Amino acid sequence: MGDRAIEIGAVKIENGEITERFQELMYPGRRVSGFIAHYTGITNSMLEDAAPCEEVMHRFADFIQGYNLVAHNASFDKRFLDAELALIGREYDGEFSCSLLVARRIFQDAPSHKLGELIKYTNIPSGGGFHRALFDSEMTTKLWLVMLNEIKSRTQLDDIPFNLVQKIAKTPKKSVDGLLLRCAN
Repeated sequence: MGDRAIEIGAVKIENGEITERFQELMYPGRRVSGFIAHYTGITNSMLEDAAPCEEVMHRFADFIQGYNLVAHNASFDKRFLDAELALIGREYDGEFSCSLLVARRIFQDAPSHKLGELIKYTNIPSGGGFHRALFDSEMTTKLWLVMLNEIKSRTQLDDIPFNLVQKIAKTPKKSVDGLLLRCAN
């Protein structure tokens, strides 16, 4: 068996505001490496009392049903999510979008498209704490909202449909301005 998730977090937003939060550590059934402990700050002792992955994932599946998900480097998170949901016989019924891919197209001049660097680039106050699930979810949400506002200002649209942002994420960088211009007309 491959790597397992050890923490999961997400937020729900309505009208540009975070309305609900979900965050839980989860015991993967084995010890985590020193690298992962150093990278995330999550130690084996923190996981000893955590609920098993299966139990947490049932709660998380209930939390996300009917909602679209956004993640920074979504392909990575989606692989873990799909694998964990498959282990408990659950599916996800929403759509997925990647804030990293969108940021590469909306903020082409940013020096880096890592989440922390984009937070600095867009002047979003953060206070550190990256690589923890809830904090990264909150920062990704704030970045997402900044990108939606940027898209609104470039298109003059009042509401940005999720499928438009998904389309932007898949559009070649050189074609993004043309796509946004067509949306404005």
